[in-house]
Amino acid sequence: MTWLITGGAGYIGAHVVRAMTEAGERTVVYDDLSTGVAERVPGGVPLVRGSILDTGAVTRALAAHEVTGVVHLAAKKQVGESVEHPLRYYRENVEGLRVLLEAAVAAEVSSFVFSSSAAVYGMPDVELVTEETPCVPLSPYGETKLAGEWLVRATGRAAGLATASLRYFNVAGAAAPALADASVSNLVPMIFEKLTEGLPPRIFGDDYPTPDGTCVRDYIHVADLAEAHVTVARALRSDPGRELTLNIGRGEGVSVREMIDRVNAVTGYDRPPAVAARRPGDPARVVASADRIATELGWRAKRDVQDMIGSAWEGWIHLHPEAARR
Repeated sequence: MTWLITGGAGYIGAHVVRAMTEAGERTVVYDDLSTGVAERVPGGVPLVRGSILDTGAVTRALAAHEVTGVVHLAAKKQVGESVEHPLRYYRENVEGLRVLLEAAVAAEVSSFVFSSSAAVYGMPDVELVTEETPCVPLSPYGETKLAGEWLVRATGRAAGLATASLRYFNVAGAAAPALADASVSNLVPMIFEKLTEGLPPRIFGDDYPTPDGTCVRDYIHVADLAEAHVTVARALRSDPGRELTLNIGRGEGVSVREMIDRVNAVTGYDRPPAVAARRPGDPARVVASADRIATELGWRAKRDVQDMIGSAWEGWIHLHPEAARR
């Protein structure tokens, strides 16, 4: 079986490619390299450069590599940007998915794994978010992910395609320094960036109804997330027509203030955070229940927050040597 991994040159995608390849799965990467890095793709894994909106290019890639399964990660993912440019997000994330699904069905692909997000839940008022928690997304980004789940599920049922929608929680860490998150849109690299610049990390609001007043989130190591994809992909292959919707998290909440304290401890910096005003739409607490994937597929995350911060810091130094000198 050959898996086409869209967005496979990105931060998460490259980890998925690595995990699947190491598990003995044949993979091919499809990426437009708008944010992906070609050097992240392992040697021996074909890289096809193309847009997910290009029907002809997608169709040719599926045929040329005799693809039988798809892991779809290519997407726009910045919440704030999605508010400013909703049409772009619906075009890339929903229309791009439609093009890919149509080509996959025509190519008689048997399995389809969709990269979704905890953003589909919006602002849940529950201790642990289960897959049955109502989905009320707060941004166009979250809306496109929820619409994507609907489209994947409906297509799977109509075409006899085994499908899975994986709702990622907060991803951090790196399996190797060269695969580290190069962006500063997630909390851990945002903290690193401020420390490197000699500035205090920022906390957006310290008056939430949480133990220390800052937002609480569930963090998942990117290597665990990648291994979850291997487990899910194999489950779909062994059970044609299966339909899964799964949270990918650890079930453990960590506050923003606690995360900053842990980063300071790992990096050797000792810079107290600066408190800024709340950001609109930030829920106080979003922590996954990871019971369903454990019960149905026997998968659990193995790495803790310390592993995430330590490996992410090694990757940050790899990309920003001046951080270590400071």
